[in-house]
This record gives sequence, C-alpha cells and structure tokens, in this order.
Amino acid sequence: MPPVTTTLHYLEHEVAIAADPLATIAALASSRLHDDYVVYEGDGDWSYAGGVLAEVRLDRSGTRVRMPGKPLKETVLPWDGAPLRQVQSLLSGLPIADWRAYGWAAFELAYAKGGDLTAIGDQRLLHLIVPETEVRIANGSARVRSTDRETLERTAAVLSEVPAAARASSGAVNVRQSGAEEYQHAVALAVGEINGRKLQKVILSRIFLLGHDIDFVGTYIAGRRGNTPARSFLVRLDGVEVAGFSPEIVVSVNRDGRVVSQPLAGTRALTADPERNQQLRSELLTDAKEVFEHAISVRTSLDELEAVCRPGSMTVEEFMAVRERGSVQHLASRVAGLLADGRDAWDAFCAVFPAVTASGIPKDAAYASIRSHETAARGLYSGAVLKVDQDGSMDAALILRAVYRQEGATWLQAGAGIVGQSRPVREFEETCEKLDSVSRYLVTA
Repeated sequence: MPPVTTTLHYLEHEVAIAADPLATIAALASSRLHDDYVVYEGDGDWSYAGGVLAEVRLDRSGTRVRMPGKPLKETVLPWDGAPLRQVQSLLSGLPIADWRAYGWAAFELAYAKGGDLTAIGDQRLLHLIVPETEVRIANGSARVRSTDRETLERTAAVLSEVPAAARASSGAVNVRQSGAEEYQHAVALAVGEINGRKLQKVILSRIFLLGHDIDFVGTYIAGRRGNTPARSFLVRLDGVEVAGFSPEIVVSVNRDGRVVSQPLAGTRALTADPERNQQLRSELLTDAKEVFEHAISVRTSLDELEAVCRPGSMTVEEFMAVRERGSVQHLASRVAGLLADGRDAWDAFCAVFPAVTASGIPKDAAYASIRSHETAARGLYSGAVLKVDQDGSMDAALILRAVYRQEGATWLQAGAGIVGQSRPVREFEETCEKLDSVSRYLVTA
C-alpha cells in the first residue's frame, strides 16, 4: 500500500497597511523572523517569502527537493540532461496547496540546461524555496500566509507596526578608479573576434570589489528610491545575498500561456540635467552601433520564443522605446506570444535563458568569449530571480544593477554589449554608468 501523503495548507490573514510597500518590505526583511528570505517586486506588487517549507536545488549531480522537518523528506533526481524538466517535475509534485516558489538561477545554468556539464563546476545552478511564510502586498493590503500559526501572528504584528523606512546615509564609491585597462583590453580582443566573424555580439562584464561591508536592507531601500526598475529584489538564501534593481524581465508567463520578453540593449547615461538627457536620448536613437546592437537582440528574442509559441502568435508589441533605469536610459522592445500546446513556463524560460542582452549572439560563441575574457564565473550576475506559481505562471527578472555578497566578498558587477563598432573606452564608461545605479546608494553595515 503506497504511503499516504498529507497536503499542507497555509493559514491566511489579511492586514490593512498604512505604510508604503517599500517600508513594509524592509520591516519584514529586518524583523529577523527568518534567516532566509526573498523579496520580489514587480508591476506594483510586492512579495516577501520567508523561511523554507520546501526547497529545490540544482547542480551538476542532479536536482533535489527537500522539505525540512522531522523526519526530513528528500527526493533526488540524478542528472539526466534535462535539468529544468526535473525542476518542473519536483515542484509539481509538492504536497503543498497553492504554492509559490521564489529563488534564483545562476548564469552558468545556460551552459548546462541542454545537458552539457563540461563548462560548469560544482556550484549551485538554481535554488528555489517555497516559503514557510509569505506576504503579498498590493493596493494597501497585505495577504499573509504561513503554515505556522505563531509565525502568522508574529508576521501580522510586524505589519501592524511598520515604521517609516529609515533614510540611512548612503555613500557613493568611485567605480572609475580601477579596472579600466584590463576591461578595455578584453573589449579589444572581443572586437577582434567579432570582426573575425566568430560571433556578432558579446556582453563582457567586470567586477568591482567593495572594501567594506554593506547593509543589504538599507542599500535596497536607498537604491529602490533612486532607481526606476522593471523589477526589484532582495535575496538571502543559504549564504548567497543580492539586492538589485533589474532593468528588464527575462520572461514572464501568465496562467493563460501568454509569454512576454523585454530585451533592452543600447545605453546612454541619465543625468540630473534634462537638456543633456534629451541630447543623449537623441544620440541613442540614432547611433548606428546602439541601434544595430538592439535590433539583433530583438531578432534573437523572437527566434527563441518562436520555438515554444504557437505559429503566428509572435508579435513585437513595442520597438525601440526609451526606458529610464536609474542612472541610464536604454532602448527597449517587448516581444510577446502564446505558448504552443504542450509547452509550459519552464519551456519558455529554457528558450530565452540567459537573456540575450546579457550574453550575446550567437549564444554558444558568446559563452566561449565570456569564459575566455572574464576573470571568474558569473554566478548570480546576469542570471535570474524567479517567482513561479502552481497555476503555471512565472516571472523571471534579469539580475543586473545589483550588489552581491558571498563567501566573505562583496562586489558590484556590470557589463556592456560589444559589437564590431565598439570602442573600448566607451564600453568601459558604459559599465561605469550602469554601476552608478547601485554604487551611489551603498549603505555601510
């Protein structure tokens, strides 16, 4: 006789909130209710996911789902070459009613998602949690869910007494003070590869190490006030921390199978001078290098999604709009379609991950260039923060414009899109303009 599986259900409570959502989210993250949590904001909705009811981890050995408790429940699927299908299978089998999972995917998942392990080490490629306690904030109300009544009540108490989000003193660091020579040399080598027809485009990044510790919640508050992101996120999961202000989504899929991707490529600074910004905007829209870089990115996004969408459903809903994102302005387009029969959100994610605007064209050649010219594995940088629902919907934000902490190191990271017309000096300056989206708002611990 098979074992009886008990389905877990959340207890729920609705709380009216008077504080602004940013202050509320900050209060939850600072409350010490949970050691591990994920904060995710998008389209006016804010979510806090605290504690681990279940978690899914993926690495080169395979995929495992764990449900902490007594006894510990664990299922392991050895590597079979289809890792994202394993993730989907384990999530769909969770004995949790109305679950929502939150977490991240590392850039190096790109190398392994098709089954090839030759370019990855032993690092985590994906880490998702279904939270013990979740708070969803929208329209002045917070929906609180928890599997533990005491934690539910403690969370509601935090929400009822939210102080105004402190305006901690943030300080800028000079991101132009180091790294120019090394980065410009890498760009020159990549331009040579492109002109040698090895590839069309590659995004090369550089790391800026911080010499002091950062208050991640304080930095998230300050940075969110100073940025205009498509999504924002604050993550602390098992030794990995990141706070950021994503300029674009990798992919969004709703419960009806509508798929949207939002490639941003082409960059100019955003300054305090409106007249100067307009000049830069006009330059951005007419610069041959920037327009070419953007157009081939949109073409690639279309090609990738066409493989998983219904024939004839693909459209470019927006083309070459200008979007302001913190310290920069970008050319932006929106590509949309409807999932084909038999396809799901994980198929869409697999098709477009990693974002073409953070990797290159063609992707395999870009990966080789990235591994050749960058000094370390990317990890979370240019990966994705994900929110995945039991109803089949998904929202995945590109991890850019962020501060990272892991294994005792704290750093910033940014890249630029390199094409045949790229000039190394300009590409280095572009990385600085992007780094300024975060470097201006760092709050010392």
